[in-house]
Amino acid sequence: MTNALSPIDKAKFVAAKQATEYVKSGMKVGLGTGSTAAWMVQCLGELVRDHGLKIKGVPTSSRTAKLARDVGIDVITLDEAKWLDVTIDGTDEYDDDLNLIKGGGGAHLQEKIVATASDRMIVIADASKKVESLGAFPLPVEVIPFGMHTTKALIEETLNGMDVMGREVTQRHVADAPFVSDEGNFILDLHLKRIGNPRELSLILNQIPGVVDNGLFIDTCDVVIVGFADGRVTVRDLAADQHEVVQFNILENENLFADIKD
Repeated sequence: MTNALSPIDKAKFVAAKQATEYVKSGMKVGLGTGSTAAWMVQCLGELVRDHGLKIKGVPTSSRTAKLARDVGIDVITLDEAKWLDVTIDGTDEYDDDLNLIKGGGGAHLQEKIVATASDRMIVIADASKKVESLGAFPLPVEVIPFGMHTTKALIEETLNGMDVMGREVTQRHVADAPFVSDEGNFILDLHLKRIGNPRELSLILNQIPGVVDNGLFIDTCDVVIVGFADGRVTVRDLAADQHEVVQFNILENENLFADIKD
């Protein structure tokens, strides 16, 4: 079955598999959104079905909620959970300080709320997500529909005074229609190329009327797990100041959930 998977999918799978080592029975777990997080949800579902793992999952999108239920995870809301032991999610970019850009799937608002309400946030990724400076991936900003064009103009004006290389702002669309988040909001993508001061930019963007939140995750991530196509996994834990390497042997007959799509 591994022959049917691309190298990047194998990398995502082993990162997701390693992340499940942080999940123990009785935990309340934040479940991220995106193709890499989908591998993790599938891996947790297998542990629930076949190995007796008992967890409560708090999904960060309607897509993740459906997948979690489909694989047998007991899904609850964040209000029901109140606080989480751990959140496991993917990322679009991360830097040396484990600051992130998230929101390529448009779920960064729920993802940030859930991650902030957790004792630990673990990010799973393939090696392509590592960058020297954030910003190559467009920064998503969730805005309310009312006055969206005014909000967009305010963001563009604000960017003129920021340490960024690009300043193009576009509204995200799906086919010919505006993308709408689970909260009923629009997404503006900021094509910045390089962000010189992510912390400052995040704070200033969130002060603009009409902005709900942005996709910069600052001081939120505790652990980054990076997978490689050869089964190798690197784990960087900020709190423990550790960097370790794990090797998985991917068997040809292993269930790799090949039906997962981006």
